[in-house]
Amino acid sequence: MWPLAITARSAVTALGAGTEALRRGLQARRGGLAPCTFPGVPEGIWVGAVGGLEDAAPPAELAAYDCRNNRLAELALRADGFEAAVAQARARHGADRVAVVVGTSTAGIEETEQAHARRPAGQTALPDDFDYARTHDLQALADYLRARLGLAGPALVVSTACTSGARAIMQAAALIASGLADAAVTGGVDSLCRLTLNGFGSLELLSKGPTRPCAGDRDGICIGEAAGLLLLERPGDAPGAPLLLGAGASSDGHHMSSPHPDGLGAVGAMRAALAAAGLAPGAIDYVNLHGTGTRANDAMEDRAVHHVFGEAVPCSSTKGWMGHTLGASGAVEAIVAMLAIEDGLIPGCLGVETPDPSFRSRVATGNIEAPLSRVLSNSFGFGGSNCSLILGTSAL
Repeated sequence: MWPLAITARSAVTALGAGTEALRRGLQARRGGLAPCTFPGVPEGIWVGAVGGLEDAAPPAELAAYDCRNNRLAELALRADGFEAAVAQARARHGADRVAVVVGTSTAGIEETEQAHARRPAGQTALPDDFDYARTHDLQALADYLRARLGLAGPALVVSTACTSGARAIMQAAALIASGLADAAVTGGVDSLCRLTLNGFGSLELLSKGPTRPCAGDRDGICIGEAAGLLLLERPGDAPGAPLLLGAGASSDGHHMSSPHPDGLGAVGAMRAALAAAGLAPGAIDYVNLHGTGTRANDAMEDRAVHHVFGEAVPCSSTKGWMGHTLGASGAVEAIVAMLAIEDGLIPGCLGVETPDPSFRSRVATGNIEAPLSRVLSNSFGFGGSNCSLILGTSAL
């Protein structure tokens, strides 16, 4: 099953559209978080909002799919030559041999929020022009990408909270390995909405400024929105392309919204990814932490990473740049891992002078130049969902 080639990628975050915007932000240590301007959300919070969505409407023939989430996906299709790369894969393999497997946590629920607000006084039903199936429904994202790219292979959405993007990549790899597809458009897309912001606010998990994962005085999450898309194919289709070396997942089911304090599920996912890639812990050069900025999550992950890697492997969270992009985070941070390898750059936690003194893993707080061949990227989600991806230029 492993490895698989990553023959195209695209990222849209609060830093801008395209992987170059992401790369420049990481190198310059310039984040994209800003005070939230959404009405009807907790006061004083910061978010990672994407600009340019007003100019990202779907093509006229797909106007029924128009919503904030699908506009994020549209921006990603237009960036990094991604749409053209998919067209080339479609020509190589046939439209029915290219799958779409993407992750999201809330899909187009923001469109439902707007429809709810448009109801005339005294009316309970949502407006007649509201199209649930092509906007709010989880499957709307996969259906939109499939129609937009002219594909006819399997199409499905994975929704496992904040592991959705990473689990979608893992599922896409399984489709190729099983022979059900020869290529797959995969990744994750998640957009800002009032439900998410108020939900995390009710849990008292939102930071009152830019999130600072791994800091001793960290105070919570900044929610972001993003789209991260990858095109997976077999290595023979693209010699020399970056590789997805392995992936691992677990479900510890410890608590609906709190991770297992000792990170047992996280340890299981990391070890499963290493086993899938045929690698020892010492073969990993950098760990991209899930690192949300909450007290419990960061402490758990520190224990888990130290359990697997000790103090030998540097690690950091990159959510200080773009926020926690929920179902998109695993895909976007897989692209961060690829950029780290290409640039020989470990992006230290943004806005953190020294890590939490109780942490035992090797947390980087400033950018470090170092040759990197293999990076492990973690994603953890509500309900005990855990997923780790390993990306690299080659196996050992």
